Amino acid sequence: MTAQVDYLVVVFTATSGASGDLLGSDEKELVQLVWQLVDVKNKKLGKVNELLIKPDLSDLTEEKEEEDVVEESVEQENGSGADCVYKAPSVDKALNMFHLQLTNEVNSAGAGTSVCLCTDGQLHIRQVIHPEAASKNILVPDCFYSFFDLRKEFKKHFPAPDLKALNVHTMAECILLTRHLFTLTFHVLLPVYALQVMSSVVLALLSEPFCHTFSNPERVSEKFESGTCSKMEKVCDNTVIRARGLPWQSSDQDIARFFRGLNIAKGGVALCLNAQGRRNGEALVRFVSEEHRELALQRHKHHMGNRYIEVYKATGEDFLKIAGGTSHEVAMFLSREDQIIVRMRGLPFTATHEQVLAFFSPEDELKETCPVSGGKDGILFVRYPDGRPTGDAFVLFACEEHAQCALRKHKEILGKRYIELFKSTAAEVQQVLNRYSSTPLISVAPAPLIPVLPTVSLLPPPGGVRDCLRLRGLPYTASIEDILTFLGEFTQDIRPHGVHMVLNQQGRPSGDCFIQMTSAERALQASQRLHKHVMSSQRGANSRYVEVFPCSAEEMGLVLMGGSLSGTGLSPPPCKSRRLSPPSYSFTPAPPVLPPEAAAALYPPIGQVVLAPRPLPPGHAYYPASAQLYMNYAAYYPSPPGSPNTLGFFPSPSSIASPGGLVRMPGLTYNSNGVKELINAVQGYQYAPEDAFMHAHGPVHTHDPTRTLLTQPKEWVCI
Repeated sequence: MTAQVDYLVVVFTATSGASGDLLGSDEKELVQLVWQLVDVKNKKLGKVNELLIKPDLSDLTEEKEEEDVVEESVEQENGSGADCVYKAPSVDKALNMFHLQLTNEVNSAGAGTSVCLCTDGQLHIRQVIHPEAASKNILVPDCFYSFFDLRKEFKKHFPAPDLKALNVHTMAECILLTRHLFTLTFHVLLPVYALQVMSSVVLALLSEPFCHTFSNPERVSEKFESGTCSKMEKVCDNTVIRARGLPWQSSDQDIARFFRGLNIAKGGVALCLNAQGRRNGEALVRFVSEEHRELALQRHKHHMGNRYIEVYKATGEDFLKIAGGTSHEVAMFLSREDQIIVRMRGLPFTATHEQVLAFFSPEDELKETCPVSGGKDGILFVRYPDGRPTGDAFVLFACEEHAQCALRKHKEILGKRYIELFKSTAAEVQQVLNRYSSTPLISVAPAPLIPVLPTVSLLPPPGGVRDCLRLRGLPYTASIEDILTFLGEFTQDIRPHGVHMVLNQQGRPSGDCFIQMTSAERALQASQRLHKHVMSSQRGANSRYVEVFPCSAEEMGLVLMGGSLSGTGLSPPPCKSRRLSPPSYSFTPAPPVLPPEAAAALYPPIGQVVLAPRPLPPGHAYYPASAQLYMNYAAYYPSPPGSPNTLGFFPSPSSIASPGGLVRMPGLTYNSNGVKELINAVQGYQYAPEDAFMHAHGPVHTHDPTRTLLTQPKEWVCI
């Protein structure tokens, strides 16, 4: 709309809560709506119309005093009191009555047909009418999607440093309206009087010497548009917010509904995911301007359903980390507009496009059919950098009806697995693809030792003996007995205490395991024969194929110490075939930090360094049985080493000759659990568990019942 409109409708609203610059910030309901028609061509004013709105009784709070103040003001103006409020229409009926009366008044005037609203600032439309209508699922008349901001129109003739400094009073004072009207509204700004002042300001702007033209009104977005965002795109820091506390099942449309009335940029909603790829209740929202971002911040702790949502400032960099992408495949997948995206999680690793299409469009006539938009082109599988499937996929549907039909297949079976279905967004597609495309083959957290110790290369030397096995993809319920059954005849080649299952930070199996073999030849034979064979678990019905790779003890120690084999040439090969890792590696050695002489004086060889053990959660202690000590500074922790049940106990050879001894530990609590607590106290040292014993009572220790004696085997080292 660029030409001058025929009629302006000056609108003023009041809620049961705050007013002025805080209007709508307290999430209070609309209780009064007043308006007046202005004939732009003839410069005439119509009659003042007023509608009282009955609040929703189910949403009333204990703040009765503020509501009473509003009712008293209404009673003073209209003389109808509480009965008028009680008989007032609800907000949906009031908005429809407003539109109907306005249409009739314009038709009766007969001077034109184009009409546009005019308000004092943005709050009446963006922060009052649209948010309440969205929270109550009310359809707003079309006239509320465009309006003129009187403050911005006024600023074109009277420059002001800040729009917030403008109000009805200052505008009336600047154009020298009649003094009595100004003094009347200066102390008591009731809606009807404020409306009359606004109408007078509008007439003054239309008249000489201003002759103002009302064109290019403000627009309110009717629908959120999804889209993609490139990592190379520039995003202004003053247009992004972070919303926290969202329901986990909320979609981008739900977030856009929460910010209804404010214009969100295309593809400007990015749902955040946690480390497991699930939504964490946060989202980054990008608005079209700083003004809309500031209005969004006023909705801090407004409600989405029964949950209040926290709103904070964020930066453009934060948004690009979540929503930005560079993949051409993803860009092509998301290039189709007006498509509904559904995320599939838990797919079999062998799932194909045909199986996914058959899942949503089964041949069985009794089941619902929801065709995938574009066929195979409407399916995007998520893969690791080496091409392995992750079990996730995104599917496009042409309309909301088909998407809802697809979501009703949640937890139905595909192959031997149930499939989880969620409504997704373009930003979530980018985020998931970005995360998996940058995931190392062995996921570990950064080691805390790096900022503490000097920069010393921890990479294993090239050409090491590859006499160990790495098993990847174990069932999470697999035990050491299951691993021994899987290895079969190679069980007799396992070294004593040579099975090391890897646990995550929660003490649960990670699906990885390291096994120390007696020779490199047997390790190579085992990897060639058992690679990608299926392992079953006695404690669960699930079975999975297991990848078997030969590795060296140094590589195993590097992973258990918190290092990563990715990016160093030491990672296993892609799992598309039965190819195994090469017997040796070539890489550029790290430059020395210190001269060899100084390094030898300050730092002895790493195999001779005994570090202080890291405290671990109770129940997941690590007791190494060999001379090498693996320190647990990673997201993965090694479990206590296990041995085949058919073999006896073989003590590891001692590298330090020292006589045995006793360690006395006074001061134990009377309610201690005995040997278990002693083991946790000395975790990380070499000892035999049967050497620990407690004397709670007895003829020797009757005077000191909480004293404890602990024998010290030869391989203990105390520093």
